[in-house]
Amino acid sequence: MNVEDKIKILLADDHKLIRVGLKNSLENNPDMIVVAEAENGKDAIIKAKTHKIDVGIIDLMLGDMSGVDVIREILENKPDIGIIALTSQLRDQDVVNCVQNGALAYVLKDISSDILNMIVRSVNKGSMWLDKRAVDTLKYSKSSFIPQKMTSRASFRAKHNNLTEREFEVLKLVVDGKSNLEIANELNISEHTSKAHVCSIIQKLVVDDRTQAAVKAVKEGLV
Repeated sequence: MNVEDKIKILLADDHKLIRVGLKNSLENNPDMIVVAEAENGKDAIIKAKTHKIDVGIIDLMLGDMSGVDVIREILENKPDIGIIALTSQLRDQDVVNCVQNGALAYVLKDISSDILNMIVRSVNKGSMWLDKRAVDTLKYSKSSFIPQKMTSRASFRAKHNNLTEREFEVLKLVVDGKSNLEIANELNISEHTSKAHVCSIIQKLVVDDRTQAAVKAVKEGLV
């Protein structure tokens, strides 16, 4: 594949070993290339400006600057870059701050390489991805981010009246992070039926996956 056609990635992490590991893992994919690396926040901002970047993977603990500040400054200059916030531990305020400042993904470092590859491709297309452990943080956040965008449950139902009553039930369980099997057990239906409901919900909400469906439901006030 031509380099111009590959997803061009910026890696920002203050640990060289982590950068090397991530680079090797990402570049095992024929459609990805790491074009820039940064060991601190200021360097990440400069390299985002001076390189053609599609996706930035930004550690939230960069030493010289807050990762959230780095994300904000990068996107002020290059709003088309898809930002993945990378962290070793879930912090509620970080989740809210990252999403408020334009990050499309919030990812914990214990993620598998296969899932990270999927997230890079998803973010490159402009889609949002949140670790399911972060969804509850947005769901219960008291920050202004969610309330400003939320409507009532009635409004959500009116807006998405193509969803059946059963699909509303399933969607609420998806927001709670339930698997297809757990949803099946809770609603006393087969796992095949549960999976079919989830697929239908994703299609009707015009999103790419169950995580995006959950985020949409939270933002628009279903739960």
